[in-house]
Amino acid sequence: MSLKYAVLAALLEGEASGYELSKVFDVSLANFWPATPQQLYRELERLAQDGLIEARVVQQERRPNKRMFTLTEAGRGELGAFAAEPTRRPAAIRDELLIKIQAMDGSDPAATLALVEERMAWARGKLTRYERVRERLLGGRTEEEYLRAADRVGPYLTLMAGISFEEQNLLWCERVLAVLGRRVPLG
Repeated sequence: MSLKYAVLAALLEGEASGYELSKVFDVSLANFWPATPQQLYRELERLAQDGLIEARVVQQERRPNKRMFTLTEAGRGELGAFAAEPTRRPAAIRDELLIKIQAMDGSDPAATLALVEERMAWARGKLTRYERVRERLLGGRTEEEYLRAADRVGPYLTLMAGISFEEQNLLWCERVLAVLGRRVPLG
């Protein structure tokens, strides 16, 4: 899959500037499809050239003009066709920390512990951000009410995948720290 479909899916929420889309990627899509702002802006240009999105310029005083992007019917059609395609095999884990853990025997245990604690802090930070997004999406409703009545549930369901992923990261890190704590003195 390419960034193309992630951008088109993000625009299902409605018109957005490149800056707004980069924030959407930071908060809600980064848990499964990260992109830098530079990648995002390049993709927006390609999508506009391909007629899958439209751009309009908004004049602003005291700020540079901004471009707002919306899906075209062609973009909706392409996204719908993509959503109906069979998926490829599930993504494989590619994580540098796992290679370091694999190679840790014989290295400084304190360095390994620091890396795992850093991962835990990262996961906790992401969980905090995801919970803020969750509360915003629910808007005072229960999860059941939201899932039954919301216009779109896809963003919520993918957010739940991100929350589960980070919760699993924390559980794994806690287990690693427990194992290492039994093997080496933890200062």
